[in-house]
Amino acid sequence: MVDGFWLTDEQWLRLKPLLPNKPRGVPRVDDRRVISGIVHVFQSGCRWKDAPAFYGPSKTLYNRCVRWAAKGVWRDVFEALAAASGPPAEILIDSTHVKAHRSAAGGKGGLTRRRSAVVAAVATPKFTPSPTDTAGHSPST
Repeated sequence: MVDGFWLTDEQWLRLKPLLPNKPRGVPRVDDRRVISGIVHVFQSGCRWKDAPAFYGPSKTLYNRCVRWAAKGVWRDVFEALAAASGPPAEILIDSTHVKAHRSAAGGKGGLTRRRSAVVAAVATPKFTPSPTDTAGHSPST
């Protein structure tokens, strides 16, 4: 086969029974080629239409990926493969996967300190009246 990502024989034997196989009128592009093409697109980050032609038509890659996602085929494949490998040896949790209330993200507050009443009384006031203003009115009136 041509260079690129290709499923190994072992990988293909594990995946094949999990895929839908309902032959219709037009002969299908080989599922192994299509899955290899889908993985190539996801690994490389290229656009569907930029996938190499040896994986099959780019429209077929896209349509098969989207249709299988809508039918839950990918979910079933991932669940079956995960169950076959047993429980994980360790679990990593990223903060993007932890649900928290939206106010838990921060905002106001945090490490700011409040002044005690004693410090506030001793501190100079933020507003000092003018020495010429004895009635508390503004001098401009």
